[in-house]
Amino acid sequence: MSQAQTETPKPGPLTGLRAIELGSTVAGPFCARLLADFGCDVIKVEQAEGDAVRSLGHRHKGRSLYNASIQRGKQIVSINLRTEEGRSLVRQLCESADIVVENFRPGTLENWGLGYDTLSAANPGLVMVRVSGFGQVGPYSHRGGYGIVCEAISGLREINGEPDRPPPRAATPLTDYIAGVYGAFGTVMAILERHRTGRGQVVDSALYEGSFSFMEPHIPAFQQLGIVAERAGSHLPGNAPNSIYPTRDGGYVLIAAAADAVFNRLAQAMGRADMIEDPRFATSIARGQNMEACDDAVNAWTIERDMIAVEQAMDEAKVPAARIYTVADIFADPHYKARDMLVDVEDEVLGPVTMAGVVPKLSESPGSIRWAGRDTGADTSRVLSEELGLSAADVVALAKAGVVAGPDLPAKDAGV
Repeated sequence: MSQAQTETPKPGPLTGLRAIELGSTVAGPFCARLLADFGCDVIKVEQAEGDAVRSLGHRHKGRSLYNASIQRGKQIVSINLRTEEGRSLVRQLCESADIVVENFRPGTLENWGLGYDTLSAANPGLVMVRVSGFGQVGPYSHRGGYGIVCEAISGLREINGEPDRPPPRAATPLTDYIAGVYGAFGTVMAILERHRTGRGQVVDSALYEGSFSFMEPHIPAFQQLGIVAERAGSHLPGNAPNSIYPTRDGGYVLIAAAADAVFNRLAQAMGRADMIEDPRFATSIARGQNMEACDDAVNAWTIERDMIAVEQAMDEAKVPAARIYTVADIFADPHYKARDMLVDVEDEVLGPVTMAGVVPKLSESPGSIRWAGRDTGADTSRVLSEELGLSAADVVALAKAGVVAGPDLPAKDAGV
């Protein structure tokens, strides 16, 4: 049993805040998921056909495993934003909310009468988080914002992979997640500012900019020295030893010992104390200038030992090192378990479904996973009744007109 199942979670630091999520796929929903993890009451607005994220990744028992995690802790309502009645319902929800999270192409909400100027006129304290490919302004703002395209434009893709091969992608929507984190970070800052001024604002989180910010060391290097960052494989340019090294049993161990004190401990553990005084390796700058020779020496030592022996030797020498974990390794690792980074959450169809735990850890007001991602429209009737005061008959009429949907509601009438 995980902590999330056996203990009543404490109120998170965002408890009392209400967010309306109008996003889809990954970046917007991940931003809102982070808010929900820390207590924010998130209402996700979804089309009747379901968010595209429900079709991504693996499925089991007819359910999206991805959706179970990224929509966790949210109330799910299905409202047709293509109808005026649907937009009116969403406008009412937004006008009583603290936060709106959206990741449509810039201008879409304005065309629907749901832009920030409109909503904030009725709700001056509203914080609108706008996640898009290229931001709300600028010559590229009209472009579609697919994460992998923005990763290419950010420069981050160019420095990933082996130098003699095309730049590969990570097997996860990395750029979307980065933008989602920045969006959530901006949300909290905007809420803090609202405490001071009483007014909300727009948080503009562009996918390409979030990834570009990870290019930090390469920007002044180009401006000052004209150096264009290139792919370096498993190495960190100018930083050695800091790479993956092969072991006798066919594995790889990552060893990061670039700091002088750490390198000295590594050299002692390898039986190569002579390297400490060698001018090629005596300082971190020297090792960065002689990366190949330094890595060759470490390779020569690791290749004669099995992976577990290398890990044990590095642990005893207090040198940061680890094998390259698979997901199976993660599930077997006691540290992940001890820190609640694999949390079982009950789903009515899947039973216990394991999800990545809440990050970061707060000592006094930690986050928690309240429930797994629900079905499309699971909360439509209740939210419209409790939040907007609609009667059961009103909600049924809206469902028959194709404005709202939910598993407990009738389908749209033919011909309507």
